[in-house]
Amino acid sequence: MARPKKRKYRKLDRSLPVMRPNAGGADMGAREIFVAVPPDRDTESVRSFPTFTQDLHALADWLQRCHVDTVAMESTGVYWIPLFQILEARGIEVHLVNAQHVHHVPGRKSDVLDCQWLQYLHSVGLLRASFRPEHAVCEIRSLMRHRENLVQMACVHVQHMHKALDQMNLQIHHVISDITGVTGLAIVDAIVAGKTNPQELAKLRDHRIKASIETVTKSLVGDYRAEHIFTLKQSLTAYRHYQQLIADCDQEVQQRVQAFDTQNTKDDGPTATATDESSSTTTSTSSFDLHSHLERIFGTDLTLIPGFECLRIQTIFSELGADLSKFPADDSFCSWLNLCPKDGTSAGRRIHSPKIQTKNRVANAFRLAAQSLHNNKSYLGDYYRSQRARHGALKAIKNAAHKLARIFYHLVTTRQAYDETVFAKLETRNHKRRLNKLQSLARQMGYSLVEVPA
Repeated sequence: MARPKKRKYRKLDRSLPVMRPNAGGADMGAREIFVAVPPDRDTESVRSFPTFTQDLHALADWLQRCHVDTVAMESTGVYWIPLFQILEARGIEVHLVNAQHVHHVPGRKSDVLDCQWLQYLHSVGLLRASFRPEHAVCEIRSLMRHRENLVQMACVHVQHMHKALDQMNLQIHHVISDITGVTGLAIVDAIVAGKTNPQELAKLRDHRIKASIETVTKSLVGDYRAEHIFTLKQSLTAYRHYQQLIADCDQEVQQRVQAFDTQNTKDDGPTATATDESSSTTTSTSSFDLHSHLERIFGTDLTLIPGFECLRIQTIFSELGADLSKFPADDSFCSWLNLCPKDGTSAGRRIHSPKIQTKNRVANAFRLAAQSLHNNKSYLGDYYRSQRARHGALKAIKNAAHKLARIFYHLVTTRQAYDETVFAKLETRNHKRRLNKLQSLARQMGYSLVEVPA
């Protein structure tokens, strides 16, 4: 039997100064991982390993034998997570890099060349590691992302309930705002139990429903078919099952938030005792005070910022953590959020770079907070409305989110309380500008403004 031919790997020409002589590169895959080390460390500077756990440990052993202390790998799906954790436990520094930052020059695309290219770029210091929060935050982040998937799947079953009601020509989900509210679930439970009398079903209407009882009764007249009631029953069961899963996930998140709170306030003197007491007494879901825990973690009450509430701050914490030391300034933090303009100049002319498509959940949280400022009476609300009138909704949301991100960074890094009086001078200036504009408009129309005493 003929022996298989040994692979021949082409070596890269190196011309730039080497900044990391012990750097390695890994090209991740679902079934196979290609790893490259400096060519003087082994006779085979490129090896491939299967993705079984034993082989990943063998990969780490080979890197340690080659005296590799830092490895660069692409963030490909979730394939990088097992190797990342194993190398991190071995004390090897891992740089998780954006795939857009390591594009090959034309004509160089294969798994072998990919890992060699990563190793070369990392050795000459041309790769920048992506932001990754600490391990405790990563645990909460995984649970929160799983919770988001559960909410989406629960919404699918709500849509199935709407479809079953439409097929029976029941318009109750168009009369009340939420079919999963108190009135909606009570009526759906009664329909599933076999009650089809519209008058009896309408009596389940909550007093807070704006629609009259006559409108609710009229919306419950339809064709109650057994097959549609069966699909409605199954959709309702599935919806409640996901609601239970969401509640279990919330409880798991609460436990980890409590542990994180205790862990990060151990060295703060008397605060640690109060935290331990709150953690021991806060055991049930009903008594869990998310606001106080987030205030302890961040060191300041972020809910005072217009547009921020507890669940939004929890989303930001689960993706970002409370340690912003990896961002040296608010400029770099806003750039990571993709909230800064990416324009540049060339030959004395301003150029516009293409829009960067990202799925940054922290940036989305800041954008939602900015969008909620539409009716806010604070300075930030005035800023959003002025930006919306001047540039439109999209740019106004981005500009307001950029300002909120700078405020957030300043409060978290300095642990100061939000002070609305800081914007007093700006509010006075805006008020004077609006008054001058109104006076100028009145003079153009032949009128004069007279101040009325309050």
